Amino acid sequence: MHSSANDEILSGLHESRTRFLVLVAEVRPELHRYCARMAGSVADGEDVVQDALARAYYDLADLKELPPLRPWLFKIAHNRAIDFLRGRQRRMNEPLDAAMDIAADMALEPDNALAREDAVRTAVSRFLELAPAQRSCVILKDVLEYSLEEIAALLELTVPAIKAALHRGRTRLHELSLAAPPAAPKRVVSPTLVRYAELFNARDWDGVRNMLVADVKLDLVTRYKVAGQPVQTYFANYDGTHDWRFVPGWLDGREVLAVFRNFGDVRPGYFVMLDLLGDCVAAIRDFRYVPYIARDATIEFAERTAVE
Repeated sequence: MHSSANDEILSGLHESRTRFLVLVAEVRPELHRYCARMAGSVADGEDVVQDALARAYYDLADLKELPPLRPWLFKIAHNRAIDFLRGRQRRMNEPLDAAMDIAADMALEPDNALAREDAVRTAVSRFLELAPAQRSCVILKDVLEYSLEEIAALLELTVPAIKAALHRGRTRLHELSLAAPPAAPKRVVSPTLVRYAELFNARDWDGVRNMLVADVKLDLVTRYKVAGQPVQTYFANYDGTHDWRFVPGWLDGREVLAVFRNFGDVRPGYFVMLDLLGDCVAAIRDFRYVPYIARDATIEFAERTAVE
């Protein structure tokens, strides 16, 4: 009886979580576009999204009725993004509330096609060069096309304060877009990452398994997390599909494996991150089931590997 009761509880929790993820699925890519730019990294942005959704799911128990979904989730995501930045001890050039002290120029034009173009084409990492209030306003207005009133409600600021932060953020972002991009460092990838990609592409699963530490951890994002022996199922699933090939590269300052779904594709469909321990793989993080994450990813491909 005790085991049956536990199984029933776990089944109910699983069903509830699944229904919640279906409910938020349409908003999730927008949340990621926001959080990635706030965090300055597409991978960190996904961490913030997951943290925000976990918080939202937890808070549901205290609600008498479900609030309007999109603004509710964005408010939670915004707060978690700010917490993330503080946790990383990033130096904030301007606290969020400082926008209220800026006098707004009533002649400022809130709808600006050039500003939208700058915001959409600017690399995710460059948004970190804006103060948090400016960053939030530019992303919400020029990337996600929220109204001034919606942004004011989300950030709990006045519309004049939003206009002022938006103007200053746009000005800074435009300056960045006109400046010569910093010289790209020579990127090389480690022989271990290259070896893993080669074995994976050759479907040499014994070779891949020999590269893993005994308690290797797997995070198949949004699906499941396992460690050790159960990770073997992951490779069996890949062996049953043929729409992929791995290419080593760099994303947001760290090595990744870009995954191309078809040989004619110009851009990867998603990517995989590995934590390496010497010549071995200690952890795998696979973004196959969150393909929206690759939309804003700029992956640099290396032509050679690091010397051992």
